[in-house]
Formats: sequence, structure tokens, C-alpha cells
Amino acid sequence: MRAKLRGFTLPAPRLIILPYLWTFLALRAVVFFVRRTLIAEPLLKAYCTRFGRGVTTGIYVPWVQGRGELVLGDHVHISGKIGVTFAARYVERPKLTIGDHCDLSHSVSFVVGREIRLGSRVLVAGAVSFRDASGHHSDPAQRMAGAPPDTEDVKPIIVHDNVWIGAHAQVMPGTEIGEGSIVSAHSVVSGHVAPYTVVAGNPARRIGTLTPPPGREHMVQPPPQRQARATPGATPG
Repeated sequence: MRAKLRGFTLPAPRLIILPYLWTFLALRAVVFFVRRTLIAEPLLKAYCTRFGRGVTTGIYVPWVQGRGELVLGDHVHISGKIGVTFAARYVERPKLTIGDHCDLSHSVSFVVGREIRLGSRVLVAGAVSFRDASGHHSDPAQRMAGAPPDTEDVKPIIVHDNVWIGAHAQVMPGTEIGEGSIVSAHSVVSGHVAPYTVVAGNPARRIGTLTPPPGREHMVQPPPQRQARATPGATPG
């Protein structure tokens, strides 16, 4: 009997199932529209210190913890769940700024101890993590005592305009990502990323250079030149 029930299926003539599918999609669109316009977007804007025109979300309410400043530019779009944690033990008002025309995908998270700033037209793929504070002290004894990181270990993150950050990347304290750059998926980024470069890996290293738009050529740094190694026993020609 169990085997028969597990294998049971109804016939699905297209004359019946297509209207059924269309009805489902129409009802889902109405529910999603109501959740977005009447719940998710108003609550996101309520969290904001300041927001611009045309800010839109998906159907999920952002998860915001702590007290800080959340500033959104014009036409920012957040397509899925995001999490923002303000750690106000380092400064009185930590600040997260997301510039004009930025697009954040599902499950992006921010830990803000001092400041995280995204420029304009930054594309952030799913499950990317930004944190300007490590969350724990590096000294084992201090960590065991539950001490927070030292103040000098809390370093702002700056992402310049037109950057694309791939899925599951981690952006660590003190990182500055130059204009027009690409961070590959699953990379761990710290330090300085030069403008119009592609970085990948853990830790992230430059793997390519991008062509800048007209008028921005001066921002591209030439790749480092490798010195030729002398072959043992070779005679200079």
C-alpha cells in the first residue's frame, strides 16, 4: 500500500494545468506585491537615517540589530534578505552607506563597527559578507575573557563606484576596493584592490586587468613585472 501511494500521480492534461499554473502565478504576484510595497519597503525605510528616491526591495524585511546610521542613495535595490549589525561599542553611531543604483542580492550581511561605504552602481551577489570589525580579540587570554577587538583593529571598508562582488565573497576590515573592479566568487578580500582589476582567491590576488571607460585610463595600474631568474651555470650572452 505504501509503495502504491508513493507512486501515485494524477494525470495532467495541459488544458487544465496551464490555467491552474496561471492562476497560481497571478495570486503569487499579488501576494509578493503586497508584501513588498506594504511591509518590506516601508520597514526598510523606517530603519534608515536617510534614503533616496526609488528604493525598492524584495519580499523580505531586513534584519537590523543595534543602533547606527543607515543611509541609502537613489534607486537602491535589495532583492533578498539582508542582515545589518551595528556594533556601537567602538563609535557612538556606526554608519552604513549604500550609494545610488546599488543592487544587493539575497543573504548579504554587514557588521559595522565604524563605517562601511559602498559607492554608486555597486553590484553585490548573494551571501557576500562585509565586516569592518573581527568581532573577537586576537589575543587568546583576552578572547577567553570575552573582550572585544582593540579599537585600532576596527577599520572602515570603502567600495568605490561600479564594483562587482561575486557570491560568497568576504570583505574584511580595512579593505578598499577600487573603482570598476571585480571580486571573484568565494574570495577573501583585505587591504587595497587597485581600480579596474579582477581579484580572486584566499587571500584575494590580482588575476586580471580591465579596460576602463574613456577618461579613466589613468586609474589603471600596470601589472607587476616579474624578474627573470638566472639559470645556474648559464653564461650571459
